[in-house]
Amino acid sequence: MARPFKNRKITSEPRAYYFKPRAVPLCELEEATLFLDEFQALKHSELDGKAQAAAAAAMKISRQTFGNILASARRKLADAVVNGKALKIEGGPAKLARPACERKNK
Repeated sequence: MARPFKNRKITSEPRAYYFKPRAVPLCELEEATLFLDEFQALKHSELDGKAQAAAAAAMKISRQTFGNILASARRKLADAVVNGKALKIEGGPAKLARPACERKNK
């Protein structure tokens, strides 16, 4: 029996959940789905410039798991760009954790 997925800590949501090539009707496009944990891994690694160990700790997962998630995210992103697919960001084994400053104000 496989080990169940643990929820990954997600601290930011995407500003847009869907991207598609210009001038191609949506009904003609294939989709690639990027999970929220993959989105968060890309953000930590590529935009924030965090090392894998630090990013893994922030997401409360192992460094190896972070590396696997990041590799999957990069593959899906490359597939969407190279093959002209729509990219949808949604779901996956993730739990949104609000930053501490938001919790104090509410």
